[in-house]
Amino acid sequence: MLLTALGASLLAAPALAYQAADAATTADGTADGTAEGTAGTGLDDPAKKDIAMRLVSSAENSSLDWEEKYAYIEDIGDGRGYTGGVIGFCSGTGDMLALVELHTERVADNPLAGWLTALRAVSGTDSHEGLDPGFPDAWREAAGTAAFRTAQRDERDRVYFDPAVAGAREDGLGALGQFVYYDAMVMHGPGTDALGFGGIRDRALPQAASPTEGGDEAGYLHAFLDARVWAMEQEEAHSDVSRVETAQRVFLAAGNLDLELPLNWQVYGDSYTLS
Repeated sequence: MLLTALGASLLAAPALAYQAADAATTADGTADGTAEGTAGTGLDDPAKKDIAMRLVSSAENSSLDWEEKYAYIEDIGDGRGYTGGVIGFCSGTGDMLALVELHTERVADNPLAGWLTALRAVSGTDSHEGLDPGFPDAWREAAGTAAFRTAQRDERDRVYFDPAVAGAREDGLGALGQFVYYDAMVMHGPGTDALGFGGIRDRALPQAASPTEGGDEAGYLHAFLDARVWAMEQEEAHSDVSRVETAQRVFLAAGNLDLELPLNWQVYGDSYTLS
């Protein structure tokens, strides 16, 4: 995720009705509500969504067990401050702040509520000022509650997953293309600057038309991945492009536009299989 601000929409987290328990979600840990007529065809199909979460987790957490990462938090030295949770919310990019604000709107008396002032102060920086030494312990404590786990999933979907799937569908892309968009949003943020998702898409379109514009789906996705590799290489923290070249590009080269199992890929030298 980019250190630049993700925009007012990220910080204006809606006060959604709190889902009291994890049992209110489907088996893959995502809210039930797949759009009619799309089950089995898009990334919002529960089984496909779980595949997407595992693929991202292999790159973000070196693990396929994304549901074990609610309590994860550390500074990985990428200039984004603390990184935590199931999608790598960052104290330096604003999405961690938006998450804690949402959680506090739903549950005022939570372990993270007292850290909001410090999170606002460090947003846009890699600073830990006001967060050390107690913030990581508070995060882990909050992650033991169903409310905070639900908030993490909801913010992941609102900021990254849902816009990525909707945008990919508008461009005429199937499940693989929807995942390609989602992973790019997770790493680069949904911004329109050159290194954000919007900038990557803008760089790809002159090279290959999207399917909606009459282009070939595989050809467009190759152009998008080329543009993303360029964006990754502009940042030292993202200069290892294996999550594209030995994962997404492998699926694309195999013609697996529907992101069907089995999947075999590598990220940062580690090998993974889903079958």
